[in-house]
Amino acid sequence: MEVKFREFNPFNLWIWLEFETAPSPMEKQYVEELFDSWFYLGKLGGFNAENFQVTETGVDLSYMEYDTEAASQAFMAPMHNMGDFEYQAFWGRCWFDLGTSDPVALDVLINALLQLSKDYIPIKQVIVGGENQDWPVDAQSRSLFYENQQN
Repeated sequence: MEVKFREFNPFNLWIWLEFETAPSPMEKQYVEELFDSWFYLGKLGGFNAENFQVTETGVDLSYMEYDTEAASQAFMAPMHNMGDFEYQAFWGRCWFDLGTSDPVALDVLINALLQLSKDYIPIKQVIVGGENQDWPVDAQSRSLFYENQQN
């Protein structure tokens, strides 16, 4: 699976997947559940690098003291919104407002997509950002929540 980055705007981000073959309904469900799970973790502030106490401790986590006061002092870093997943032939795409979540969120997503591609659905490439010339993006492609906030 190849990973490419194009123009990146965390508040208006398209993520594109090109599959080896047109995905079946079950394969679409796997993809959508992965993205939904990733978004919900982000919506709850799970990708907040300001509070990576466990990661910063290193490999020996035995009897680690977790500082809940420091965790509560960290600035919020939630994702804001997700559009509906769309498909066209061998392509899938979804729109996101990543809000103030940290870039580690993209590493987590890419790692999960790499494993999904190995085990379940061959994914040819993932493109983060930008637009595909042969599949234009319009306002209707975003979620209703986003559109309602714009009015």
